[in-house]
Amino acid sequence: MECVLLNSTEPAGHDKMSHSRIWFWNELGKSLQFACLLILFSCTTLSWADADEIAEDLQLELQRLQHQIDELKAASVVPAGDSSIIPAGASQYICTPDKSCGELDPAKPPYPTTKITGFFQADAVWFDQSPANQFAVGGGVPAMGDVQDGADFRRTRLAAVGKVWENIDYMIEFDFAFPGRPSFMDVWLDINDVDGANNLRIGQFRTPFGMDGQTSVKELTFMERALPAAFLPFRQIGAMYYGTNEDDSATWALAGFRYPTDTFGGNVGDNGGFGMATRITKVLGDCKEGHGLFHLGGGYSFVDPANDLVQYQNQPEVFVGETGGAAQVPAGVPSNVPPFVNTGLIPTDNVNLFNVELAAAQGSFYAQSEAFYTVVNQNVGDTLTFSGAYAHAGYFLTGEKRVYNRKNGVFGRVKPNSNFGDCGGTGAWEIAGRWSYIDLNDENIQGSRLNDLTAGLNWYLNPYTKFQWNYIHAMLDSPLNGDSSADIFAMRAQVDF
Repeated sequence: MECVLLNSTEPAGHDKMSHSRIWFWNELGKSLQFACLLILFSCTTLSWADADEIAEDLQLELQRLQHQIDELKAASVVPAGDSSIIPAGASQYICTPDKSCGELDPAKPPYPTTKITGFFQADAVWFDQSPANQFAVGGGVPAMGDVQDGADFRRTRLAAVGKVWENIDYMIEFDFAFPGRPSFMDVWLDINDVDGANNLRIGQFRTPFGMDGQTSVKELTFMERALPAAFLPFRQIGAMYYGTNEDDSATWALAGFRYPTDTFGGNVGDNGGFGMATRITKVLGDCKEGHGLFHLGGGYSFVDPANDLVQYQNQPEVFVGETGGAAQVPAGVPSNVPPFVNTGLIPTDNVNLFNVELAAAQGSFYAQSEAFYTVVNQNVGDTLTFSGAYAHAGYFLTGEKRVYNRKNGVFGRVKPNSNFGDCGGTGAWEIAGRWSYIDLNDENIQGSRLNDLTAGLNWYLNPYTKFQWNYIHAMLDSPLNGDSSADIFAMRAQVDF
């Protein structure tokens, strides 16, 4: 059995003496107990009154001695790894069964370590569609395109993160609002400093493609990612090699993965079933020091789907649904937000994806944009080309700056200058606007074209709590059903820890 010996006055070379003292106090306690039993036995020859008085005195003395012994033992021996009861300033030693001891580094935590994190996003959504939009979204059946108002938990996640060794990190995250209930999210291990500053990640993770896709959903400017997110390979199971340069002004990542995976990280298939993705970014300047910041990035991905099928679709940047339970969905209407654009299943040999990223920040203002091109090589028929793009900008009315995460090449968490409730603090208030576009029309595939204009207002009460309000004007161009529009108002409450 391992233990940690504490000795605040003697060096490591006196570990044998520490063992001797522990043995001594253990044996002394046993001897005192035996001696007291003998004395109590002898007291039976005395008068009952004298015996009772002596026994009471001996019992009190025995309790006092036992208490002192327990205190000495507790100060001398504690379980290995239990640093919570190690006195400040005491040196630490690991003791093995052969009584050999080695000094521990007090700055290093015991392994493994675990931290519980999580967040939830509660949404409420209202729709106002034109009759033409209901007809187009419903595929010619207006009732099936009549999107219902509602409320839902968009995401509800719990995760365990930590280290199993000094150079091995891990994360296990589940979502209880996604279809799998729970669904696998980020489930991976990281081997740090494999080659200099580069790391190796194995498991399920967000594939390195696109700035919007690499930004955490907890830190998005708007409630959802832009329309071109439909093209992202996103979370897959595989391995990724990634790192930064010496001053963290450039990032790179290369990943190989199975494709596509299900909600539990699984994939099977002999014919294809793999993909790769890579992303490179470079940033100039640093807005944290009051200077302007400019970000440039690009990515490429290749996928050969296991089932020789791909499908691209998206809603107008908002999601809400009802999957059963006590509430009953009205007959004939959709139980969630149906896709406004949809290619349907396309028999496919492989797909090539390209994107370019631009972003900038100056003071309380920042902007970000990306362009995407997707080339689909059909099994039968001409090669298809789909495209998408977005541009958004934000401004902090209360003077904050959007922090740039140099390790990941994305904008990061907003930290208010004054938290709401702290000495009259108001939190951080942000206004933002976005144009987003996706075109799924080409050759024999007529998946429609969608443009979204979004106005956003965000209130960050503190770094871990925020409210968001989005107004979305969706403009649908359907080759079969013509032009139509929908107006959507959505709000969200989010807390993470």
